[in-house]
Amino acid sequence: LKIGKQGRGRGRLYNSRMPVIIQHRNPASKNYYENKDGAKIVKASFPRPEITWFKDGIELIYHKFFQVHEWPIGNDTMKSKMEIDPTTQKDAGYYECQANNKYAIDSRGFRTDYVMVTY
Repeated sequence: LKIGKQGRGRGRLYNSRMPVIIQHRNPASKNYYENKDGAKIVKASFPRPEITWFKDGIELIYHKFFQVHEWPIGNDTMKSKMEIDPTTQKDAGYYECQANNKYAIDSRGFRTDYVMVTY
């Protein structure tokens, strides 16, 4: 999933599709979601964001096969890696990484499939 930069509050570009229009209900909402100091996943943001992982829109909760590794880098960057090992067919789906700080939320997602290779 590729999320483009926001332009003049018109929306974001998803996979080269038409922009998704983000309707803000009040000015505070717009200031929150479009704040220049908001959490960014590919760029540094201030302050350092909290990272949350989702599968098919549901927050992932810790279990023995699911691990999240996080490394703070400097004062404003967080590296996060999610692992599922071993995986099963039930683990196929849409995963999303969400970064959140007091200024804004940003997210990136990807779809996974489960393939079993036999020899």
